[in-house]
Amino acid sequence: MYIIIIGLGGIGKNLVATAAEHGDSVVVIDKDEERCNEILEHYDVLAITGNSTNRAILEDAGIDRADAVVTTTSDDAVNLMTCWLAKRFNVKSLISIVNEIEHSELFKEVGVIISENPDELVAKRLYYWSENPDMQQLASIPGGTIFEITVEKNAPFVDHEIRELEVKDFVFIAIKRDGKGLIIPSGTITIQPDDTIIVFTKKDSEEKCMKILNKQLKGTK
Repeated sequence: MYIIIIGLGGIGKNLVATAAEHGDSVVVIDKDEERCNEILEHYDVLAITGNSTNRAILEDAGIDRADAVVTTTSDDAVNLMTCWLAKRFNVKSLISIVNEIEHSELFKEVGVIISENPDELVAKRLYYWSENPDMQQLASIPGGTIFEITVEKNAPFVDHEIRELEVKDFVFIAIKRDGKGLIIPSGTITIQPDDTIIVFTKKDSEEKCMKILNKQLKGTK
């Protein structure tokens, strides 16, 4: 994949690392020359110092052959304008951080796959973990989250079948059980203490899902 990454803040640097590890052809654009020089010390990428809203800069980056453009700056105007220009070059995948949620619709109108403000996402995740220490996120995918929860010994639904659980806006993917490995759950599987249940939920239902599962699978105090 030929990917152009805009911005070398924390997210941009980590994205460069991930793309480089996967063997992608990576070009980065940042207005800070020092950041560009620093990234070149660690990864075999093309780093361009400049403003990504400048058409000439994008052309220098090879926008005409890019498979994806990802904008990660803290300036929504820069991110949106860059994506709009990239769309005119028929870049297939346009992805961006959206720092202010009220700008989300503008990005969607351009056809950009968006991610919420990362600071807000981290804050929400930290709060969920403080409330739900037994829950561990496995993956975040567009529109949803996959996580796991361990059943406590005195939970209300221990020794009940899965079909007896209240299920709203989430799906049981698998159960990890000592001695039996990974179990694909059917409605008649009986929940046992220390089962680790892997769940998928829609992103906008995550908090409600956690509350339901806590009520059913965590022990009473």
